[in-house]
Amino acid sequence: MKHEMLVKEQNYTLQTERLNYGLLARLLFVSMDLIYGKKRTLSKFKVLEIIARVPYQTWENVAYIAITHTFRKRGGRFARRIFDFVQDTREQQDNEQWHLFILEETIQKKQIKENYLLYVILPQIIAFVYYYISWILYVINPKLSFELNADFEDHAEHEYMEFVKENPQFETEPFQSIYVDDYGQFDSFADVLRQIGVDERHHKEQS
Repeated sequence: MKHEMLVKEQNYTLQTERLNYGLLARLLFVSMDLIYGKKRTLSKFKVLEIIARVPYQTWENVAYIAITHTFRKRGGRFARRIFDFVQDTREQQDNEQWHLFILEETIQKKQIKENYLLYVILPQIIAFVYYYISWILYVINPKLSFELNADFEDHAEHEYMEFVKENPQFETEPFQSIYVDDYGQFDSFADVLRQIGVDERHHKEQS
């Protein structure tokens, strides 16, 4: 997506009200602010991306179990529908992984120091808990799990666009990455972050 369109998408997000987040989503966001601070940083976004992959991994796992147990009872067509769903969630999960790769690469290039416990160990613990919350909600009612993910992605979309607004220096920072062929070429680091924000919106809409 070109610079002008990405700026337009950013303005659209900033002018759009956030969703009315549910209790679990609000607890997660408050906990993140208490642990990592309210200030938006690349390291904090890295933690968000580690967590962001979790619901898609959960749905994929549940879907494969469903394929195994429903093929005989409901036939191949139903199993194929589930498999199509798995492919869709895999694409979204992979997209989140590219976000994480880009953020980790940028953090290394900028030589940003991170506390090992806060930015390596703790995110894995949060992701582990979030996995089972997503799993339980999906088993009870898939809609509940989708709604929680929509809240998370809406939050991420707005946070990325606000982050770009807060850091005008990103506009002149070139985007040089080993992931260009995978994620795309952009005029600046600001545009990369805008594109990630747009991706989060798409994930929200799919949820």
